[in-house]
Amino acid sequence: MKKSLWALIPLVLFLALVVLLYNGLGRDTEELPSTLVGQPVPAFSLPSLIGEDRMLGPKLFEDRWSLLNIWATWCPTCYVEHPYLLQLARQGVAIVGVNYKDNDEKARTYLAELGNPYTEVIVDKRGTLGMDLGVYGAPETYLINPQGHIVLRHTGEVNERAWQQKFLPLIKGEGVQ
Repeated sequence: MKKSLWALIPLVLFLALVVLLYNGLGRDTEELPSTLVGQPVPAFSLPSLIGEDRMLGPKLFEDRWSLLNIWATWCPTCYVEHPYLLQLARQGVAIVGVNYKDNDEKARTYLAELGNPYTEVIVDKRGTLGMDLGVYGAPETYLINPQGHIVLRHTGEVNERAWQQKFLPLIKGEGVQ
């Protein structure tokens, strides 16, 4: 009897693995839950990458829809999404960048060479703002409403599909938030 029970263990483990994999298949990998949706942008006071000797805070997000984009020069996907951010900026979308755990000089060179889509760039060298936002890595982008509240958290690249399906409906008031 003991031998037959031991023979069932691989089958039970296999079935458990199948259930775990099945549950993960339908998930949107760009959708990470955030307890901050509906909450104000966390309080912070961090330096500007662009205007040295200036400290920036949540007032950056008042009175207009904004994107808060977490990026870094060490992030390969940030290079991929950068041209689309430039396109959005040319269309008048306000984008505030957070240069996350990066080297300031490399970040300035990145923007000088590739173009700067940001109205402002927050230096988050230690990752404190990122930690308060619950950042897993770069890129991540948050949609902030004119009252300074987080409406959406998007992980991964911002591209045409994400913009049309996730961001734009919320800005136009068609989304459920």
